[in-house]
Amino acid sequence: MRLLLLCWRMLRRDARGGELHLLAAALVVAVAALTAVGFFADRVRQALVRESHQLLGADLLLIADHPWPVEVAQRVREVGLQLVETRTFPSMVTHGQGAQLRAQLAEIKAVSSGYPLRGMLRTAPALNTPDEPARGIPGRGTIWVDERLASALGVAPGAQIAVGQSVLVVGAVLTLEPDRGINFFSVAPRLLMNLEDLPATALVQVGSRVTYRLLVAGDEQLVKRLQREIEPALGRGQRIEDAQNARPEIRTALERAQKFLGLAALLTVVLAAVAVALAARRYVQRHLDPCAIMRCLGATQAFLLRIYLGQFAVLGVLAAALGCAIGYVAHFALHVWLAQLLATPLPAPGVVPAIQGVAVGLLLLFGFAVPPLLQLRRVPTLRVLRRELGSPRAGLLGGYLIGLLALAGLMFWVAGEAELGAYVVGFFVLGLFVFALVARGAIRLAASVRGGRRSAAGGSGGIGWRYGLASLERRSAASVVQIVALALGFMALLLLTVIRGELVDAWRRSVPPDAPNRFVVNIQPEQVEPVRLALAAGGVFPELAPMVRGRLTRINGREVSAASYTDDRAQRLIDREFNLSVRADLPQGNRLTAGRWFTPAELAGRGERAASVEDGLANTLGIAVGDHLDFVVAGETIAMTVVGLRKVDWDTMRANFFVLTPPVVLAGYPASWITSFFLRADQAELINRLIGDFPNLTVIDVAAILRQLQSIMDQVARAVQFVFLFTLAAGLIVLHAALASAAEERRYELAVMRALGARREQLRRALLAEFASVGGLAGLIASLGALSVGQFLARQVFRFDIGLDLWLIPVAVLAGALLVTAAGWFAATRLLDNAPLEALRGGSA
Repeated sequence: MRLLLLCWRMLRRDARGGELHLLAAALVVAVAALTAVGFFADRVRQALVRESHQLLGADLLLIADHPWPVEVAQRVREVGLQLVETRTFPSMVTHGQGAQLRAQLAEIKAVSSGYPLRGMLRTAPALNTPDEPARGIPGRGTIWVDERLASALGVAPGAQIAVGQSVLVVGAVLTLEPDRGINFFSVAPRLLMNLEDLPATALVQVGSRVTYRLLVAGDEQLVKRLQREIEPALGRGQRIEDAQNARPEIRTALERAQKFLGLAALLTVVLAAVAVALAARRYVQRHLDPCAIMRCLGATQAFLLRIYLGQFAVLGVLAAALGCAIGYVAHFALHVWLAQLLATPLPAPGVVPAIQGVAVGLLLLFGFAVPPLLQLRRVPTLRVLRRELGSPRAGLLGGYLIGLLALAGLMFWVAGEAELGAYVVGFFVLGLFVFALVARGAIRLAASVRGGRRSAAGGSGGIGWRYGLASLERRSAASVVQIVALALGFMALLLLTVIRGELVDAWRRSVPPDAPNRFVVNIQPEQVEPVRLALAAGGVFPELAPMVRGRLTRINGREVSAASYTDDRAQRLIDREFNLSVRADLPQGNRLTAGRWFTPAELAGRGERAASVEDGLANTLGIAVGDHLDFVVAGETIAMTVVGLRKVDWDTMRANFFVLTPPVVLAGYPASWITSFFLRADQAELINRLIGDFPNLTVIDVAAILRQLQSIMDQVARAVQFVFLFTLAAGLIVLHAALASAAEERRYELAVMRALGARREQLRRALLAEFASVGGLAGLIASLGALSVGQFLARQVFRFDIGLDLWLIPVAVLAGALLVTAAGWFAATRLLDNAPLEALRGGSA
């Protein structure tokens, strides 16, 4: 207890003297960054666990892209479980007549009685009115629309909406649907209807993309037994979700978002570790004399180590607690930007993120502060008489080994998987090495030319710049640390602001101005010519293409399924039905990358059935020219031979297909048709007339999809920018810590120069020159790094060219110089206020 009280008194004394401010600030920022992400992720995790059944709307969910066999529903009822059916698909709906007609793409969900089996629906009598739990489902002839659809069509309860060939009455405004779950790419608003009304709409046709769900609930043991029975018999396009894997698309998206934000926060932790090491070194420098005095008074090495370790332990707990509090408040900003992408309300966060935050804070403290602290126990008693004894050694890299390993382990933990963790650690090390190399080279170059700086107004400016640049070279290691830390923070913010905007603008420019902005799908064969004539009457002359749905079952005689691949994209592709199409000539925007196009004999139906495959799909699924593919179409197997691979320019926004065949190959198979075209703003009425004449058609507004995608990107970017503000703060703390760690040396140097006749104004300019050089070099490295990463992303990831915005370099240099000069000047102002005689008597530490 006495030791603890002594540690507390020393902590209070050092806190009042400002000894621990930078150390505490670094810990607070690092813990705040990690816990801000952790608290938000914990709330999402709790919501998924707590409402896993409600996210399903049942205890067990059977999902398929084709109708479930009748025997499955019979078996569910035989074992005594509840059963509800739903069917979900996109379609156009309209309201009004003539010039007042409004059309809107909606996501229609037809449900049977009893839906949902878990959770509840909530409805409101009108827009912007209080909602309440719904009773049952929409009755026959009525529908419920969500707020977005009601606003888009300008309808209220009692209004009539045309759904396919039926006219249904709006009964209420749908405010909550438990199993909807996520809105990431749900461009279309919801319309809920009675399943018994679906046949009259005639919306489900050949080629319609319908998701069939069977919702099951009841006794837990019976549900598990049913699941064990059904799982072995699942076919292609069928899957089961339960409370453990509820809504995998939500879990996957949020896990990736959590990893990305967590890794962004790790950059703050890395910089905070540097700041902790620098601040701890300064602390040791300032406590060498007190330790020597205590050694003279009989204190043992073990006693000194215990009191300082105890003091740092108390500091770590307090700083981590404050960081957790700030992280808790800050996570509400992430909640504002990201939680609106979720339809599920989030519960209060638990204490696990706070415990993790405290652990990370103590890990940083003892991993990077203890190595220099260990030197205090070895301070000789003779330092009382000879102050040059016992100074900290410059090389302590070996002492930081535990901290570095712990930091690497933390990166692996946040990454969540070994491969990603290895990439993260590797890129961190590579990035730090490259930045350090560039910073060191820039410092050496600046030092070599500093003699050329002269001032025509008496030379004070030239002396200031020469001394400032010389200081960078004299403390090159500390200067490199400052520049790299600040450059990392600056580059992160540049990537998320300027470079992100340039990438988005370049992507938009890569799309031709007359690229199709409307897709029309679900055109039935008998409607092809009438639709073509209706569009031509409106001045639109598109090309219509047939789509035949087929499932790839064999490659070269070998059966393939999701289990045949380890890549996520390959598993998703092989588990879905492909839209096959026919073509006699190579489509616009396609070019051959391997093999050839169809020969006249193949077009005439002689010889093997030929197929041309998109090369991205071929690479993902391991398909090559000459391979034999088996597709199941309408219950029949069609064997094809791959004669060529095509590179598709998807930016043309035309109707493109993964697999093309000669027209004779798919002749006679059930097909629907698709078309795409550019629609001018003054032609909008054409869509209303088209939907009025052909209510089963689905018109997709590409511009609306792009707008929502941009909105989602902006929300996520704001969240990441917010996390990187902690990174910038950590970079500034590194700057202060580096300046403070050399404060005694600077104080002595400035005193010597003042004693030799240097004026305060000259020294002031020297400090400003040094700070401006650090900030300018950091801005230069950050801008070059951001431009390089932007070019890499544009060319290698997004596959388009982006211009080099060279204006970013001088702007970043100027901004960095101004920011660091302001921050550094604030930290070093007191150095000029010290009397030279006092500094000279004290000597250099």
